[in-house]
Amino acid sequence: MKFLKKFIKWASITLLTLVLLLYVFDYDYILKGVRVVYLTGHSTAFIDDFTYFENDTIKKGNQTDVWINNTAYNTVSATSTLEESNKKWGTVAYVIIKNDSIWFEKYYGDFNESSKTNSFSMAKSYVSGLLGKAIMDGYIKNLDQPVSDFYPEYSYAKTTVGDLASMASGLDWVESYTSPFSVTARANYDDDLAETILNQKVVKTPGVEFEYLSGSTQLLGMIIEKATGKTLSNYLSKSFWKPLGSSDNALWQLDDKDHRLAKAFCCIGSTAKDFARFGKLYKDFGKWNGQQVLDSSFVAKSIKPRFPESPEYGYGWWLKQHNGKDFFMMRGHLGQYVIVQPEDNIIIVRLGHKKSPDISKKTFTDDISLYIEEGYKMLNMKL
Repeated sequence: MKFLKKFIKWASITLLTLVLLLYVFDYDYILKGVRVVYLTGHSTAFIDDFTYFENDTIKKGNQTDVWINNTAYNTVSATSTLEESNKKWGTVAYVIIKNDSIWFEKYYGDFNESSKTNSFSMAKSYVSGLLGKAIMDGYIKNLDQPVSDFYPEYSYAKTTVGDLASMASGLDWVESYTSPFSVTARANYDDDLAETILNQKVVKTPGVEFEYLSGSTQLLGMIIEKATGKTLSNYLSKSFWKPLGSSDNALWQLDDKDHRLAKAFCCIGSTAKDFARFGKLYKDFGKWNGQQVLDSSFVAKSIKPRFPESPEYGYGWWLKQHNGKDFFMMRGHLGQYVIVQPEDNIIIVRLGHKKSPDISKKTFTDDISLYIEEGYKMLNMKL
């Protein structure tokens, strides 16, 4: 008993010392990460974590554009391979849209067509789209406008807003999702996101090569807010959520209740079919119901590679060739996808708890190809 009391005493002192050191060296955000992730029984960020963060509402409009059901709606079942994979990787929504109508949809577990889940990095596509809208609205000159026009502290660098959108910023950023000490973890859990971002220096020549960095999109989001005088959630609502007839309000996670800066690099909470609307907008080169919502030339530029050496990325969109077809997609950390094949007029949406293991560090994990291939197999059963 005496030994146990002594052990508890020293364990408590050690724990208290560790907590104090985290505060002293400005790593106290790790405590929030532990509280949000590990103390809720998770091992990483999760798809319905919104209640643990402050959020802004992305408001829908008064008019909803209801997705119509295709004449072949749900007449074909998911393939056995798709069903096995959906179970293994925790899929919560799988939707196929053909010719702008719902061809197949299925939801899993406690999730349904109205369930909001975390977009993770699919949000980057929205932020890139907001850049295009800000240029269209005259708030930002063009893709070549320097970052230093908005943040003079970057006057030493030649980084442009286009460099941020195409992941060629040259920022000193380590894109790590496993280390609690990484700047990516700090950005997700810290209480002053702007301070974290503006501490990142440009250390490489910008505009010459692709390097995927969440900090690039976060800085771009801050610039859009500064240029427009609107929060990202309000500008997204006005620019896209309302014009595209979204069926539900969405959420955008913020850093904290005082600073209220949106996590531009991630974390929009919405439904599968509302996420699909942005894929349709880009498929149709910025038009929705006959209205040019987003400049067609910006859309065309966004879904083509900026750098020939990096054919996998444009401006905020991932690009993939598969079976002789060109796909562009929104893509999130745990296997959140809006996959578009414009010539076939197909959109595939998959949301879920995890993706296939990234064993070989390939650009695209194997689950993406599977969702495409099995979706096409299902379509071909009916054609």
